[in-house]
Amino acid sequence: MTAVTTDRPGFGQRLADLGRALVSPRGAVFLLLIVLLVAIALINPSFAEPSQFIRFIQRVAPVAIVAIGQYFVIVGGEFDLSMGSVVTTQVVIAGNLIGQDDAKSLPVLLLMLAFGAFIGLVNGLIVSFLKVPSFIVTLGMMLALLGATLYWTGGAATGNPADGFREIGRGGIRDLPVIDILPWSVLVLAIVLAAAIWFSKRPFGRTIIALGDNPTTARFSGTRNWWVKTSTFMISSLSATIAGVLLVGYAGVHPSVGRGYEFTAITAVVLGGVVLGGGRGWVVAAAAGAFALEALFTLLNFAGVPSTYRDAVQGAIIILAVAYSATTFRARRRGRGIEAPSPSSDPVADAPAEASRPDSPTSPDAATQISPPAATQTSPAPAEERDAEASARPAPIPSTQRADNETKGGS
Repeated sequence: MTAVTTDRPGFGQRLADLGRALVSPRGAVFLLLIVLLVAIALINPSFAEPSQFIRFIQRVAPVAIVAIGQYFVIVGGEFDLSMGSVVTTQVVIAGNLIGQDDAKSLPVLLLMLAFGAFIGLVNGLIVSFLKVPSFIVTLGMMLALLGATLYWTGGAATGNPADGFREIGRGGIRDLPVIDILPWSVLVLAIVLAAAIWFSKRPFGRTIIALGDNPTTARFSGTRNWWVKTSTFMISSLSATIAGVLLVGYAGVHPSVGRGYEFTAITAVVLGGVVLGGGRGWVVAAAAGAFALEALFTLLNFAGVPSTYRDAVQGAIIILAVAYSATTFRARRRGRGIEAPSPSSDPVADAPAEASRPDSPTSPDAATQISPPAATQTSPAPAEERDAEASARPAPIPSTQRADNETKGGS
């Protein structure tokens, strides 16, 4: 009886694996975040204090929640440009319907959640059944919500919700050691991120990734593409609603409070290594992308760079992150293409080479070397047996070479 031994990787191998993970599109965002946080702490040492760092997380929480919702849309193969307008609309709804009556907080909160789900449902149904590209649908929804909000408010700050409702965004558990306060925003972000991780590991969450990778294959596997796609838009709008609830606390009620959040979310998701077009990504990396983006803006602020460069920085990050991700995936695909093929993996491609060899059974010279007894042993089966075997064989799946391009607007 022999003992079974397993080879455990050494410290050097583990260090090399960690290095490769950190430079991968999904892991590079964590390395970038660490570098940015260290740079901020060197410029402003007070940033490293626990109380200041927890305030930084509180400030990033709405952006990270919006990025988590955008992640599900992008990994499913679509875009949602209406998130910023949803945030603005929800803030205005809360400010004008709640007023100073705390008794209205819960009913208005339920109304906001229902309204957010309805916006996502409309976006998803139009994309799925009318085959309109999600970029156009959500752009139209963004403009429609923004126009309605400006008409309602007259373009000025209106409404002031009760302090009990605003406490969700600016309050927390106070008088704690070390950090002094644990904001409710941080707890909400932790709950949303934990729920997103759990959901992404469930069969439905994996179906979203499969839909973004190949909609046609997902449809052949029995997936209701329209419902999966619509669900991603509903998740996106609900996350924007939660972000709006948090922003009411310290950003105030103004029709421009959510402006640009959709592009910030897309930038964070792309920075987290999520592939535009769907099929690849990690929700934790998308949330880390929001933190890295906000850390970058904080660093630029401490360095004295004007805030007017913010949009230019976001555009450069999107271009560089997408280019880096695409280059990395192409290099990996070429690597697999070199290692994967074997002499027996493609019999059609190997047939000409085999036929050209003199000792090959399919070559003309080898035909004379086959003895008559051997030839009689491989006689073809009767016609009835061949027909029965062909009828039992499953029908081939039709070719879908252009499926990805044809179904981007909806399944």
